[in-house]
Amino acid sequence: MTHPLTDPQPAHPTAKFWAVISVLTLGGLLFGYDTGVINGALPSLTKDLGLSSAMEGIVTSAVQFGAIFGALYGGRISDRTGRRTAVTGVAAVFLVGSLGSVLSPAWPVLALFRVVLGLAVGAASGIIPIYLAELAPTRLRGRVVNQNEFMVVFGQLMAFTVNAVIATNVGGGGGEEPGTWRWMLAACVIPAVGLLVGMRFVPESPRWREARRTGTTGRRLAARDLFAEPWLRRIMVIGIGLAVINQISGINVVQYYGVSILTDAGFEGDTAFMVNLLIGVAGVAGMAVSLVLNQHVRRRVMMTVGLCCTTGVLLVMSLTSILADDGNPAKKWVILVAIVAFVGIVQGSVNAMTWLLMSEIFPMRVRGEAMGLAAGVQWTVNFIVALGFPYADSVLSFGPTLLIFVVLQLIAVVWFHRTVPETKDRTLEQIEEGFRAHP
Repeated sequence: MTHPLTDPQPAHPTAKFWAVISVLTLGGLLFGYDTGVINGALPSLTKDLGLSSAMEGIVTSAVQFGAIFGALYGGRISDRTGRRTAVTGVAAVFLVGSLGSVLSPAWPVLALFRVVLGLAVGAASGIIPIYLAELAPTRLRGRVVNQNEFMVVFGQLMAFTVNAVIATNVGGGGGEEPGTWRWMLAACVIPAVGLLVGMRFVPESPRWREARRTGTTGRRLAARDLFAEPWLRRIMVIGIGLAVINQISGINVVQYYGVSILTDAGFEGDTAFMVNLLIGVAGVAGMAVSLVLNQHVRRRVMMTVGLCCTTGVLLVMSLTSILADDGNPAKKWVILVAIVAFVGIVQGSVNAMTWLLMSEIFPMRVRGEAMGLAAGVQWTVNFIVALGFPYADSVLSFGPTLLIFVVLQLIAVVWFHRTVPETKDRTLEQIEEGFRAHP
């Protein structure tokens, strides 16, 4: 007989199970929309609110700043109150942040409410993957956890689509009409309400309930407790390393500044918005392929191949930007194709595997706290990239800036290959036992 803690769901999940997963992954959709919508809202925001380059960086990175603290404290709260209660609170914060952003009268107020949204985004990014991993049967865990990542990139595509439709039909040429950005930000209110209402029908994690019953989770922990034993230190180093790898690909440079990059490459006005949709489609396509592959291909293989491929594509993009003459009509198309390929590969391999592995490796007694710390590191690096890219681009230009990410990717390939163990087809409890046995 299968122990209820080691395999909490039947081998063939019911329609109710998939409905629960769909509700939870609305958090992923909100994560994707709220981080992707600023991509197309910036032209209108800049003109409407008179943003300087520094203000633009602050407004763009405000979500990432809030997400650092949302991730750090969200995991801790979920260990103490339960996954269900924590996600319900996250949904309420999403709704408040969304409404506040839409109604903001000035850029400091908008930045403040985007920090509030960031709290929800960060908490969701840490809690929902482990919630899904704890609910899923072992053989479907990769498929279930990566459905959340699919919804993240679908949320980004949704943001790009809404931006393009509004920019074309409401915002005038290039989406710069005053107030256009408010309509772009308003669309995420609907899934926020859906998540808040839907959580009434989502059960608590059986693994969390059992750990709570036995007293192995919910205790107050200091950060040093996560590094107190050699096997825990190894897990935390791996988790934090994966979080960093998730960001040093440069994927969020494209997600946040895609319209600006395409405009600089030679696509003008509404064309940049429409072409930007290809980036969203590429991300969704990459994750759709990942949902199939991760049931058959080992995590280490998918991650290693993905890192090698993204390094090559980044190099092509960088060299094209540096060496090709701006008057060459082929330049913008090479950059576009490289960006589309890059996004598809990153989302389908690097991003999919980093979040999946992080949801699997942390032991039950510190899972929320440890995932929160790793996700907090991820959002810290994300914040640095979002805030620093406009400055690096202005000083070094686009091509040389990408070379920095190429070097970082090469380091990531070597580190991952030497450090991270395989987790596929092992229960969460077996993964923990493996770390205990080989600290």
